[in-house]
Amino acid sequence: MNQKLLTIAIPTYNRAQLLDRQIAWLIEAIKGFETDCEILVSDNCSTDNTPEIVKKWQSQVSNTTFLYNRNTENLGVIKNINYCLKTATTKYVWAIGDDDPIQTRAVSYVLNKIKDKEDISLIFLNFSGRNQITGEDVHPPTIVGNRWFDAGADDGNGDSKAIYEHCFEKSIGAVIFLTATIYKTQLVKEALDYWQEAENNWIFLAYFAGYCAARGRIIVTTDNFMECVVGVSYWQKEPKSALLMQYKHTPEVIIKLEETGYSKQFCRRMILHSFREANLKVLLGALRRWPLYTLQTVIPFWRLVAVSALYLIKLNKQVDKTLHPIETGFL
Repeated sequence: MNQKLLTIAIPTYNRAQLLDRQIAWLIEAIKGFETDCEILVSDNCSTDNTPEIVKKWQSQVSNTTFLYNRNTENLGVIKNINYCLKTATTKYVWAIGDDDPIQTRAVSYVLNKIKDKEDISLIFLNFSGRNQITGEDVHPPTIVGNRWFDAGADDGNGDSKAIYEHCFEKSIGAVIFLTATIYKTQLVKEALDYWQEAENNWIFLAYFAGYCAARGRIIVTTDNFMECVVGVSYWQKEPKSALLMQYKHTPEVIIKLEETGYSKQFCRRMILHSFREANLKVLLGALRRWPLYTLQTVIPFWRLVAVSALYLIKLNKQVDKTLHPIETGFL
């Protein structure tokens, strides 16, 4: 029996109405590709009528495998997402938010790409951003126009690691947008085997994407295929989220990227970049509320910043000697 191409998974919790709408979209979007796909809904022990919504749609699907997982307790959003990624049995896995508006053509685009190029390891679907409260378009200050990825590589023929590095440096938020990313399943499982604590890191998806990009072709679409609702991320609801994101989770991911194939120069540069981008107000506020916890969190990061700075200074001196041999006494 041939392995199916794509699992489209929806992690969800207590949002039955949104889930109902998203499954309705998905059933329509996979028409013509029913036998290529599997649908998976992973329910984080919802207390609403999510099971009934799933059962309703399962009864209406005949040519597509429709799996339903219900966790015995709420595992937290990261572990629920991780379940979707690590249990897929298809060649590729695409986990989507239950509330993200996605164009119908996205499914056919993804399937045609992975049929055409078997060595694709990662796809980033471009997207626009919208603030949930104000309704205004949102995009990183470094990006022109409402298109979050500016490194278009539709043909998959570019330098995958370099393209990923560019995307990571421009916007970590884009790289960790769940719905925009399709992974090669085998590589996601390898990445998790290497770093089993990844599910304790709020931006672990950036690590998964980097691992995949380093081991095959990457596609970054020039066209937008969806919209991202900004300002409602799961980690933003945690009181210590901003502190952990800036001073613990981001550097953890950068170090793992270095361990799994990215250059020390790039990763150390990203450590300094994250240091420059850190919000001082977050640090001062955390020091007032949780002084001991904050120091325990930021001091290891500051040590890493110092080590990274010294490494880059030494590297730059070596480059200078190579470029200016007469001045340095080499000739």
